[in-house]
Amino acid sequence: MVNLVDELKGKVAIVTGSARNIGRATAIELAKAGASLVVNARVSKDLCDEVVEEINALGGEAISCLADISNPEAVSFLIDQTTDSFGGVDILVNNAAVRSNIPFLEIDQEEWSRIAGTCLQGTLNLTRECIPLMIERGGGAIVSLAGLSSYKGSVGRSHVMATKDGLMGLTRGIAIEFGEKNIRANAAVVGRFDTVRSGNSLQTGFTTEPDIPLGRMGVPQDMADVIRFLVGPGSAYITGQTIHINGGAYCPH
Repeated sequence: MVNLVDELKGKVAIVTGSARNIGRATAIELAKAGASLVVNARVSKDLCDEVVEEINALGGEAISCLADISNPEAVSFLIDQTTDSFGGVDILVNNAAVRSNIPFLEIDQEEWSRIAGTCLQGTLNLTRECIPLMIERGGGAIVSLAGLSSYKGSVGRSHVMATKDGLMGLTRGIAIEFGEKNIRANAAVVGRFDTVRSGNSLQTGFTTEPDIPLGRMGVPQDMADVIRFLVGPGSAYITGQTIHINGGAYCPH
């Protein structure tokens, strides 16, 4: 029987974009499972420090590290901070993203590079640095977050959908190439979630949504619980998969 209490004890996790919302809830949840955490954001040092303080108050271990993952030098800095503090990496949650709504014919090279630089190139940058460290430690788990709009479509988000589709392809490629090294990679697709853009990401209530079969929008903890499962021993035979978390709003076949 798999132990699901402190099941991540001794593991080191990096969660990008973890100053608020889903990233914050995920970092705290993985710390509750026993992992040591690297809380990362591009900016928002004060919010990252708040997450670290909350984890420390729970008896966990965490550091904060500002780094723009679209910049390879910043990624190297993030990895150095991680290994100096905890000795390696076992878990990577690729949550960092930037978004915008722009009509397709108005998407210029600068905007494309801004979106793809974080959502796709940034994920590649960091994952490429983490995998050798995972191999040294006997394996690892990677979860990359994608969006429901990539499946249902959305006006003004063609560039975002394209990079998120690429992210899911990258996930499958990693799963196949590094499975023999005991590295698992999965994508988690976020449905309609009740999140905020500043302050505490923990939600105070559910919003009724009649077009969602479960009758409410998701909250960050819903994603955190799934991610904890996907990086833990209970999902040891799950890799290369795309998991939808949307309350039944979209049912792939």
